[in-house]
Amino acid sequence: MKLNTVVPWGRSLDEYKMMFDLSESDLKKSILGCGDGPASFNSEVTAAGGHVISIDPLYAFSAEDIQGRIEETHKSIVSQMKQNLQRYVWTQFKDPDDLGRARLEVMRVFLQDFEKGLTEGRYLTEALPSLSFAENQFELCLCSHLLFLFSEQFSLEFHIESIQELLRVGSEVRIFPIMGLNCQISPYLEPVQQHFRERGYSAEVVQVDYEVQRDGNYMLCLKGQEA
Repeated sequence: MKLNTVVPWGRSLDEYKMMFDLSESDLKKSILGCGDGPASFNSEVTAAGGHVISIDPLYAFSAEDIQGRIEETHKSIVSQMKQNLQRYVWTQFKDPDDLGRARLEVMRVFLQDFEKGLTEGRYLTEALPSLSFAENQFELCLCSHLLFLFSEQFSLEFHIESIQELLRVGSEVRIFPIMGLNCQISPYLEPVQQHFRERGYSAEVVQVDYEVQRDGNYMLCLKGQEA
């Protein structure tokens, strides 16, 4: 990964709760956060006594470098949202500036926790489709804004291999969102569901309470029959 290709855009614990329909009992599980980037989720759950390991290639860079990239890209992202207001639902946030301010605060919390989290092994530089973890090491794997969202960048084979790997290391996998950057449902959704159902997994689309992308309030939940 090259830092100048990264667009840091972190999300909070409250957003994770809504995106992944997380209950209080879910938050007590051992959790893998895949593609967490500069989210404050890990920091907030850890502070509350929970156990989360976050993985992202971004973590290869220093806090100072990540902070610099945030400063380089933040205004551009907000500007793009202003040009595409119709693609978003302005209830969770009142407008692009409000969303931008919230993202900056989330990423500030992440940056304050980053060095400590690296030392504690809570932030690891890993990437799909191959992870270093043991089988069933986690009770819950969350994949945020990676699979399906970047359908034009990653193949169907990459999606299937990545999800299979998440199911190897975790009992349950939740993926949000299920639409691409074009605000359309990913063409990989149905083939992915069919692939894993044929192999004995449940693969259900679940409506959630989080909608920033218009009609983007759905996640995919996968479980083995024993889960």
